[in-house]
Amino acid sequence: MCGITGWIDWEVDLTQQGPILEAMTETLSFRGPDAAGMYLSPRAALGHRRLIVVDPTGGGQPMIRRRGEFNYVLSYNGELYNTPELRRELEGHGHTFRGHSDTEVLLVAYMHWGPECVQRLNGIFAFAVWSEADQSLFLARDRLGVKPLFYAQRGSAFLFGSELKSLLAHPAINPEVDAGGLAEVFVLGPSRTPGHGVFCGISEVRPGHCLLYDRKGIHRRQYWLLESRPHEDDLDTTAAKVRALLKDTIERQLVADVPVCTLLSGGLDSSAITAFASDAFRRAGLGPLHTYSVDYVDNDRHFQVNEFQPNSDSPWAPVVSEFFGTCHHPVFIDTPELVEALTTAMTARDLPGMADVDSSLYLFCREIKKQSTVALSGECADEVFGGYPWFHSEEALASGTFPWSRGLETKLSIFAPELLQVIRPKQYMAQRYEETLAEVPRLPGEDPLNARMREMFYLNITWFMATLLDRKDRMSMATGLEVRVPFADHRLVEYVWNIPWAMKICDNMEKGIMRRALIGLLPNDVLTRRKSPYPKTHHPAYLAAVRQLLLQTLDDSGSPLLPLIDTTAVRAMALANEAAFGRPWFGQLMTDAQLFAYLLQVDTWLRKYRVQIR
Repeated sequence: MCGITGWIDWEVDLTQQGPILEAMTETLSFRGPDAAGMYLSPRAALGHRRLIVVDPTGGGQPMIRRRGEFNYVLSYNGELYNTPELRRELEGHGHTFRGHSDTEVLLVAYMHWGPECVQRLNGIFAFAVWSEADQSLFLARDRLGVKPLFYAQRGSAFLFGSELKSLLAHPAINPEVDAGGLAEVFVLGPSRTPGHGVFCGISEVRPGHCLLYDRKGIHRRQYWLLESRPHEDDLDTTAAKVRALLKDTIERQLVADVPVCTLLSGGLDSSAITAFASDAFRRAGLGPLHTYSVDYVDNDRHFQVNEFQPNSDSPWAPVVSEFFGTCHHPVFIDTPELVEALTTAMTARDLPGMADVDSSLYLFCREIKKQSTVALSGECADEVFGGYPWFHSEEALASGTFPWSRGLETKLSIFAPELLQVIRPKQYMAQRYEETLAEVPRLPGEDPLNARMREMFYLNITWFMATLLDRKDRMSMATGLEVRVPFADHRLVEYVWNIPWAMKICDNMEKGIMRRALIGLLPNDVLTRRKSPYPKTHHPAYLAAVRQLLLQTLDDSGSPLLPLIDTTAVRAMALANEAAFGRPWFGQLMTDAQLFAYLLQVDTWLRKYRVQIR
């Protein structure tokens, strides 16, 4: 994985702008700690930071190939999992290759097929190709949005980058937010509207979209979308196809020239990945697969069962590891480092995020990076197969809003009245919800239950999954670790999308079709284990620490957070002995301690990024 950035300008001679491009590129150094490169020409400047995963000597970037008198220049972040097939096909068309990197295959694919090359790619990617011949820049992002990509236009300058920080390093970009940006942070946060860059005038290339920028302007298009059609396979055939797709996807994603591991919680999703991966390692004679799990110091003493976390992961990962003969590494995070990493996690996102749910993942990835460069993760299975509790709750199905954000009323009670008047939170959230429902690909004649479940899956895939993928990318890449997500393979997502709800929950279990697909592969107690999410700390010292830091912030008259909140209400909540939230205010994990930590991240963001509010 890597970091990309660039600048197209029809009026400024970019050969004289090397220092600015270097500054933009340097902001992404943690995404690509192994090498850096720049391409400067009068109209185009492309920067790249490289994390070496495949072809150490032949995959340097920006990569340049010449056709006639003109250059094609590629800056690419991602991994293609069908590189061998693409390479053979391109060789059949007469193309030759100097190395074995997917970077070179991608560039040649664009030279041969043009923008339509995206239809042939199986992988995770965000890339830019500058074509000297027609003076155009092509940007594309993978179908599910695993890799990030932002852009902005300021006068004659068109700017792009893997992360917001690369754009903010350009002198034409100011860290301004308007009412919409504030609503993204305070109402929808930590999630955000697909395509919304939060800062004024910055947009994000939406998953499954691409754009062409030339002298005529920006031309956007959607190259991939989910298609609804009747599912014609019976139960056994469906389970067999799900298993075959999973096996093929996971084995494709093990390819690398650096150490590969898996993240293993002991739950269904990570265990399935570990099962297929360990078998592939064994057949290839690669020795034992290394696996990693995360937990918190003293969580064995303080863990509390709730409707979202029915049991702890900690006893399960060793069971699965022993079953498959992996070399397992448990990672334990302590409260002081968890609190300290809140700022690092916010900086990795460039926005307030999921508080300690983010910072713990950052610390986890940092530990993994000491021995591995690539990890496979079970992210996305719950969105694709319907594993979250809100898929199975009549209240959530009938709520008429995003099911992971049903704590809005309590959250709004802590905001300043002036802020509420500006952002109109209920209307803003309702508008985003209705806009998303209008996008759902309908199946004519579908019964009401399946039609509603299709809406739920679309909401989860396009919003909640995007949030978690963003979290996974930012926290892992902040440590120079590449995390791959097999359950986000577009072939698997397309197939499961049309499986009827009754078949998805066959055998009266959430993700029933997936469990049936894995019969004989996993231990039975793992196969039937109830879903438990990514773990969070239950240590009272964490709540005490973020409460104390928040109270200190409230006492700081210079805090930029204070005008945006009801300080009396926040202070009362921080000092209360009882929890303000009967259920999480976001997702499954974010309750009182995470709200305090989120407000701390907002305060740090406003200060560190010198955010200007219009």
